[in-house]
This record gives sequence, structure tokens and C-alpha cells, in this order.
Amino acid sequence: MFEKLAEMITNYVEVKKEDIKPESRFMEDLGFSSFDFMSMLGEIEGDLDVEIDLEEAANIRTVQEAADYLEKLSN
Repeated sequence: MFEKLAEMITNYVEVKKEDIKPESRFMEDLGFSSFDFMSMLGEIEGDLDVEIDLEEAANIRTVQEAADYLEKLSN
């Protein structure tokens, strides 16, 4: 899930895939705006056919937290 998420991230912000680490924070390290983050969540919902709880998503700070959350949703 981490690799798939890292690939998606490169579509939203100017960052190389190899520079995305599990501990990378969306806003502080990767330069996401709130709009970028919400847009990516919409894409993820469509691609993975899952429904993301926006309250839970608001608590996600790092790429690994997002990957873990998506892993849980897709099981």
C-alpha cells in the first residue's frame, strides 16, 4: 500500500517517489495543501473502492499512517 500511495503523491506535489518516506508528513514535509490532500483522498476512494471517513482522515499526518489506514479499509 505504501508504494501505491507514494506513486499517487507524486501526482499532487513536486516530490520524487524515492524521497517519500514512511515518516514523511503530508503538509510539513511533502508540501500538500488541504485541497491537495482532499483531492488525493477522492482519487484513493475511486481507485481502491473504499469510503474514507473524513474525521479519521483529518488525523492522518504521515504517509505510513495513511497507508495503514487504507490497508485496514481494504481488508
